[in-house]
Amino acid sequence: MINAIRRRLGVKLFLSYLLVILVGTIVLAMTTELSLPSAYQRHLSHMGGMGMGMGMGMSISEEERELFANFRAGVNYAVGLAALSTFTAALIVSWFVARRVVRPVREMVTASQRIADGDYHSRVQIPGSPEPEEMDELGRLALRFNQMAHRLDQTEAMRRQLIGDIAHELRTPLTTIKGSMEGLVDKVLPANEETFMRVYQEADRLQRLVMDLQELSRVEANAVQLVRHPSQLKGLIAAVVERLEPQFEDKGVSLAVTLAAPLPPIEVDADRIQQVLINLVGNALQYTPAGGAVKITARPSPEEITVAVEDSGIGIPPEHIPHIFTRFYRVEKSRSRAGGGSGIGLTIAKHLVEAHGGRIWAQSAGIGRGSFFAFTIPLQPLQKL
Repeated sequence: MINAIRRRLGVKLFLSYLLVILVGTIVLAMTTELSLPSAYQRHLSHMGGMGMGMGMGMSISEEERELFANFRAGVNYAVGLAALSTFTAALIVSWFVARRVVRPVREMVTASQRIADGDYHSRVQIPGSPEPEEMDELGRLALRFNQMAHRLDQTEAMRRQLIGDIAHELRTPLTTIKGSMEGLVDKVLPANEETFMRVYQEADRLQRLVMDLQELSRVEANAVQLVRHPSQLKGLIAAVVERLEPQFEDKGVSLAVTLAAPLPPIEVDADRIQQVLINLVGNALQYTPAGGAVKITARPSPEEITVAVEDSGIGIPPEHIPHIFTRFYRVEKSRSRAGGGSGIGLTIAKHLVEAHGGRIWAQSAGIGRGSFFAFTIPLQPLQKL
């Protein structure tokens, strides 16, 4: 099938060049034939007035007729020889050009078939200059094809990783629940409040994971509908602090808020921004040991407000910073699954911030030196009110 497509494409290109050559040859012959009498007349007029009878209704002598026939034959011979030489040269050039055009297209056809069969590592050789701005159309097409294949390869790798991560996350609570239930059936575990509470906590963890996955699927598909209203950031932060303050007191971690005054109003989905704050502040609490501190700050600029959550917790190694917002990503050892959440809270926060047109980033000086998370909220939407 692919070989047939290659042959058809090459034949079509070659025939298209051949058609152009034939049309050019026919136009050349017709133009020569039509312009020949007037050219002959001009030639003879410069030679002393002979042949003026042609084209003027005057009698034409046999000598002039023979001279014109010889002139026509000479011109036709020269034109024919030139046309034959041009046709042969153009034929050879068109063959090479057709091969040059067909070769990268053939590679793309073959590579696209391999990609369709599931081989996302296929790439094509980019013809011409390696610099994108100096590439011809075929080079740009090959470059875009390779970019498409690379993104498909990344998407497939992320899909496989996501399936593995979800399976691992579901396995842990399900194993605990199954083990507890088997212990109850075999009367190995006592049927008391402690056992039932353990099963309930794992079931609750499983429910939270499923809800987080649903939320993640919505934000990654850009299916989250933001309901924007003018809001005061100070009130949003105060609501989050009020909600999480009991957990800070139970763990023995201090929570401080420092806001620049005054903070301009923002046009946001208040529930979503609170969700971002809860994820960041809850993350800071989770990885800050007793006796530590978490600080929330906010400062405005002409274009945006920057909100930061800084903690004195266990910190993040520099090599893990670029991946900290990747779904299910945890810094090993220091952020274990046993003590962590679903591993997608920061991913959801990133998508929600970007849905508002802002940016989010993380910084850390290293292990044991705390972490710094910040995001921005643009002020421009208020201008549309």
